[in-house]
Amino acid sequence: MKVIWAPEAIQDRIDIWEFIAKDNPSAAVMIDELFSRAAEYLSLHPLMGKPGIKNGTREIFPYENYRLIYQISDDSIWILALIHTSRLWPPIKK
Repeated sequence: MKVIWAPEAIQDRIDIWEFIAKDNPSAAVMIDELFSRAAEYLSLHPLMGKPGIKNGTREIFPYENYRLIYQISDDSIWILALIHTSRLWPPIKK
């Protein structure tokens, strides 16, 4: 299956990279590689994640406290968010 990163998930990934790279650039590289591998593995095993909080989503934890939220749609996997477990998802709409 094809994996597509939603723009919000891409921004999440960039934010995580920048936050970690400030103190430890090599750790930022390592964790980003883990995110890439998790997405690649999802393309082969899309049902591996547990059902998510939001109906129709699934979740995996590519690294300790980071949660990758995705949705399966026809022949694609949409990565919707990549967040630290301390953050609220889905966000509360104002």
